Amino acid sequence: MSADPAASPDAPNPAPQAEEDKMAAEWAAALAETKPEAGTAVAPTADNATPAAFASFGAGAAPAAPNDINMILDIPVQLTVELGRTKIPIKHILQLAQGSVVELEALAGEPMDVLVNGYLIAQGEVVVVNDKFGIRLTDIVTPSERMRRLSRA
Repeated sequence: MSADPAASPDAPNPAPQAEEDKMAAEWAAALAETKPEAGTAVAPTADNATPAAFASFGAGAAPAAPNDINMILDIPVQLTVELGRTKIPIKHILQLAQGSVVELEALAGEPMDVLVNGYLIAQGEVVVVNDKFGIRLTDIVTPSERMRRLSRA
């Protein structure tokens, strides 16, 4: 008995192999058409290639400027106002109950930090507007100061 699966009566139809051969022949013919003929110019190499120009995403829209900030204006970010922080042992956390007071490191009246995605961008003071808490910004961190703080972290 032969181990060749093509010889077995349960072997799959040889037609898929014929299709693969036909497809390979078509690819070979297509590649042959794209090969340069003798005496013709050779396609540019990576050393002298020119970058491709891409069309804009909008139909008929003018290309966007490289620094077009409008593309990011609707991206949501997490804004956090931090009243203060403290470190306490887990055993004290387990003892917390309704009415417990956790003392923070921040002093009363001290400005609160305003963070965007965890990065300090401003400081401010608590205000109440229409029975809701808010924050009035008193100091905005300059971009250069933000970069300095990032480099220290």
